[in-house]
Amino acid sequence: MTTATRVRPDWDTYFMDMAKLASRRSSCLRRAVGAVLVKDRRVLSTGYNGVPSGVTHCEATGCLRERLNVPSGERHELCRGLHAEQNAIIQAAFHGVSIREAVLYCTTLPCIICAKMLINAGVRRIVYLDGYADSLTEEMLGEVGMELVRVGERAP
Repeated sequence: MTTATRVRPDWDTYFMDMAKLASRRSSCLRRAVGAVLVKDRRVLSTGYNGVPSGVTHCEATGCLRERLNVPSGERHELCRGLHAEQNAIIQAAFHGVSIREAVLYCTTLPCIICAKMLINAGVRRIVYLDGYADSLTEEMLGEVGMELVRVGERAP
């Protein structure tokens, strides 16, 4: 393919494509989410939503949230899994990588729990595809001046 015929993605598209790829590893039965933490155009860590290492996947146990009829965006503690953003933060910590001043690329806007973690971890910008049913997230992120950027729609 020649340079003239291909479209080189901008940085936000490039890293969001990585987040979409990470979401394919999700073991969640309700929503596949991927996250990538980036600093200075370098990937620091990735994450996807699913149960902790060594825990039986929801595909085998069934979805606790479905069983209890928990709506999206509510009662986050009633889930066997971790969010993609949480896993990205944990992976960075596990490997001793600072995410201060990083950018989060995530296929979904973080929930309020993840938003608070990202604020305290020093993340400065969040780029996301889809919204999330958690109004407190945008309010709190706005209060601390977090840059939020919603990019194009997620491809089917």
